[in-house]
Amino acid sequence: MTATVASHRKPRQHPLAALTGGGSRSARTARTAATLALAGAATATGFEGTAQAAHRPTPAQVKDRVDALYQEAEVATQNYNGAKESADTAREELSRLQDEAARRTRKLNAARTELGTLAASQYRSGGVDPTVRLLLSADPQRYLDGAAVLERTGSHQATAVAGYARRLGSVRQVRQRAEDTVERLAGAEDRLKKHRVTVVHKLGAAEELLHRLTAEQRQRMAARDGARSGPGQGRTDRGAGRGDGPLDGIPGGAGAAAAQAPNPRAARAVSFAYSALGKPYVWGATGPSAYDCSGLTQAAWKAGGVALPRTTYTQISSGPRVDRSQLAPGDLVFFYSGISHVGLYVGDGQMIHAPHPGAPVRIAPIDQMPFAAATRPA
Repeated sequence: MTATVASHRKPRQHPLAALTGGGSRSARTARTAATLALAGAATATGFEGTAQAAHRPTPAQVKDRVDALYQEAEVATQNYNGAKESADTAREELSRLQDEAARRTRKLNAARTELGTLAASQYRSGGVDPTVRLLLSADPQRYLDGAAVLERTGSHQATAVAGYARRLGSVRQVRQRAEDTVERLAGAEDRLKKHRVTVVHKLGAAEELLHRLTAEQRQRMAARDGARSGPGQGRTDRGAGRGDGPLDGIPGGAGAAAAQAPNPRAARAVSFAYSALGKPYVWGATGPSAYDCSGLTQAAWKAGGVALPRTTYTQISSGPRVDRSQLAPGDLVFFYSGISHVGLYVGDGQMIHAPHPGAPVRIAPIDQMPFAAATRPA
């Protein structure tokens, strides 16, 4: 009896059995899940420290990423500038077309009034000429279809109707061009919004990264940028704008750079660039209180009497290409494979450019960025 009871008694588990598969299947599953959860928690704790460390980039890493974001924002800025230029051009054209349509419509109405008077006169005299009946038809296209035949009749009525038909056709053409321009303007404005969002996003991301640094780290970063830009990078000496002579602390100065320019237009562009030193970078700005990179070069060459297009992508085609070894003051120097940045060469391997937000118009070596090409505006 005792043996029988013993044979049905549940065997006691070793304390390690819970971890090695002892017990029922559901119990084993629960214990396994608990074990994995504990292991996962331990692992997560270890990773959490790693993740937190990964979220604390070094100042050098922050600077590299911020520089990359600024360059991406520059690309979007140039796209924005191009879309804005297209939108401005479309608005100007639309305004001109609207004025032209109004003038032609007035002439059309005058011609219609003349023909109405002619029709009334013919009616009073005993009937309406078939030519005039054509005019009064509900289908204006008949005027156009019959205009050539009517004009060949040589009659006063035919000449009047043919003139009306031509005016009607010209009004339609102008109005169609205006409608096409409205569509082009809408597309340009859509692109404007898209590129504006991109610029703001990139610059916001750069600003957020910079805020992770201490004030001291940000100051050291700015100081390194200033040192790389060379002496006098933030000067705003107004004498430089007139090309009156060298600037203190700037090798050669505005006067010497202007004197080395290949022509008077380039000399005036160089002098203007020196006068802009220290002014802030603002994306999309063309002066006079702030500039982006292509806005600065456009304004400088405008001072020299040359109208440059708005973007880096179009400015690079504003004159013949110049080899890097043949650069002269006033030449436009372009950077990055996408031609997204431009500066104005001032001699001795230096340029004046508007770098990025937080960095004013300054002098910098042209080897500070990947050189792409150079152009001498004509």
